[in-house]
This record gives sequence, structure tokens and C-alpha cells, in this order.
Amino acid sequence: MTEHSTAHDYTPPPISDEIEPGDEPDRDRFDEFALPEPLLRAIDDLGFKFCTPIQSGVLPFSLADYDVTGQAQTGTGKTAAFLITVLTRIWENPDQAARPRGTPRALCLAPTRELALQIESDARDLSKYMGFSVQCVVGGMDFQKQLDRIMAAPLDLLIATPGRLLDFINRRNINLKQVEVLVLDEADRMLDMGFIPDVRRIVYQTPHKRNRQTLFFSATFNEEVMRLARSWTLAPEHVSVTPETVATDTVTQKFWLVGSSDKARMLTEFLNVERPARTLVFANRRDQTHRLVSYLEKRGVMVEALAGDVPQRKRLTTLQRFKDGAVPLVVATDVAGRGIHVDGVTHVVNFDLPDDPEDYVHRIGRTGRAGAEGVSISFISEDDAFNLPALETYLGHRITCTQPDLPARES
Repeated sequence: MTEHSTAHDYTPPPISDEIEPGDEPDRDRFDEFALPEPLLRAIDDLGFKFCTPIQSGVLPFSLADYDVTGQAQTGTGKTAAFLITVLTRIWENPDQAARPRGTPRALCLAPTRELALQIESDARDLSKYMGFSVQCVVGGMDFQKQLDRIMAAPLDLLIATPGRLLDFINRRNINLKQVEVLVLDEADRMLDMGFIPDVRRIVYQTPHKRNRQTLFFSATFNEEVMRLARSWTLAPEHVSVTPETVATDTVTQKFWLVGSSDKARMLTEFLNVERPARTLVFANRRDQTHRLVSYLEKRGVMVEALAGDVPQRKRLTTLQRFKDGAVPLVVATDVAGRGIHVDGVTHVVNFDLPDDPEDYVHRIGRTGRAGAEGVSISFISEDDAFNLPALETYLGHRITCTQPDLPARES
């Protein structure tokens, strides 16, 4: 590994899904990277041929065993970038001796249960012909069942949230001394959520950074995140994918002037008139989420809640029902704003405008994916208007607020 760090900046096409299908000869193809044949078969099964910009930027370095720091928003393909790297390394360097159970070769840390479970699902899809043991340990789920799974076979890839992983480490069920690849996903989110002391304890359980490969991803790289990156990586190659516009071009953005006391009524009217196929509604607080769900249910709307205080089993069921189309509407806090990939979301409604402009972009990025068209509607009341200047600065243009433009309801 060289003792230098290089930045590689790209201006990508509009943000789409994790790996984009299509026929675009000017883009890198996965089969150009000499990936293992079983991995290429799985990628082909998923219907994908061409790399997203973050994959094109990261893979030449990560596959050559360089440490990488990657700056990219969710939905740009970073999950596939690091999973392809991990799976290729494990395939090309098989175990030379039996490893104790609970001793993973690769570790991926994620800040939320939902993101960790999504990464596990993607890893299983990509590794289905490789015979690897891929497991996930997260809080809010049965500890013993997770322990039984990680002890059932030699562990190749472990995906985890920090708190639950420390539980296993403290009980000596998991040993990280043989980790060859460490992935830190959404480092800025871990920082925001106060997980860095836990993450630091976990990182110190792995081999020294000179004896492992580290892939460090974050949507933003402020001074605090850069300090973490410098601590945990060795002369990394930095790949930055900064969209030309921070909000995807496939999403029509609307900002409706609605009084605070009229928001629930306006949402109900919108649902009754437009009858959208699959809608995510975001509220800023859990209590507000539950009040809104109750309000809509009383008016005959099929809806479910997705928030941090909903039991984990119920949250997973809700997500699956939403993905399957069994429930057309989910009201969520920002627990669903990152790392959740649900195809076919036609509308995103910001019942409240988020305080952080980045959260706005993450929210509306749940629609308009994989080239499809989407619509975002943000309710702007007297309680939301003070967030507009920061959002305008972040988006780089003025925001025009209008009266709701619902068509006349059919009799």
C-alpha cells in the first residue's frame, strides 16, 4: 500500500438505486473487474451490468487492497461497492486453517438496525453462489437466535450495529482478531447518534490498520469525520461522488403552504384524491407519527407506522408489507430515511420539513429510484418556514411555495 492519499471526484448521473441496470457503453461493466465467476453470476441474476460512479471510483482501489474513504449519499451504490470488495477478497483468499466459531473474516458496522438488515439482504443476494456464511447481529431481536446462527458455521461476513456487537464481544461469543476487512458505513450518522465510543472500542478489537483493509464511507466529511477516517485508515484513496444537484432530477418537488392545524386534513384529502400507489410520509417525531396514523385509520386509510419505538419484529413486518404492496402508506420518522430501499415508491410527503437539509434529500431519495419518476410534497406551515433558508442554500436555488394543487375530486 502506498503512503499517499488521492482524491477522485465525479459528477454522476442522477442518483438511482444500489446498482443500476441499463445499456450504457460509456460506463464501467462489472465483468471488466475480473470478479469471481460466482459473484458475476449473482450480479447477472440481479439484472445489472454497469457500475454506478461510486462503484467505478472505489472498486479499482478496494479490489487492489487499498484502504478507501468514500463520500456518497445513500442510494448511489456504495453498499454494493464494499460488498463486492469483501466477497472477492474472501473468495480469492480461502482459509488456510479452521477458524474458531464466532470469528469473522470481514466486519461491516452500520448505525441502524434497518440499514444493517438491508446490507445483510444485499450480501446474501450477491454471495448466493459462493457458499459463504453471512450473518447479522442487531439490537431489538432475539439474542439467542442470533448467537445460534453465528455459531452454526465458520463466519465469513458479519454485519452489525455497534451496541449489539459489543454485547457479543463482552460475552466472548465473537472475536474480531482475524478480521481482514473492516467496513464502516455512514460514519457521519454514527457520529450524530453518539456511537463513536462504541465503534472505537470495536475497532480496537480488530487487527491494527496496517494488518487489515478498511473501507470508510460517509455522506459528509466534516472535521470530526475526517479525524475518525485518519485514525482508522492507512493512506486511503479518497473517492467522492458529489451529485451536480443534491436532489435527484427524477423527483418533482412541490412545497405546499398548509397551516399546522390543517396538515392532517390536507394529507387525507391528497390521499383520497390522488390515490397514490405507494407513499412514504415523514414526520419529525415519534409521537406525531402515531397520532397521524391514528387520525388516518379513523378515516379509513390503510396505513402503518415505522418509528424507533415500534417493536423490531413489527418494523420488519411493516417494511416487508410495504415492499410487497400489501400496505400502500407508511408514516415514518427518519429511521426510514437512510438505508431503506423500497422499489416503486411513487410519492414522499414531508408532513414536517426536517431540521437538517441532508435529511430532506435522503427522504425524497426514497422515490424516483432506478430511473422511475417520483413526486415529493413538503407541507410548509408557520412551524416549518424557518427551515427554508438553510434548505435553499443546500439545494442551491430558491424554493417556491404554492397553494396545494389537488385536482377536483370526482363525484
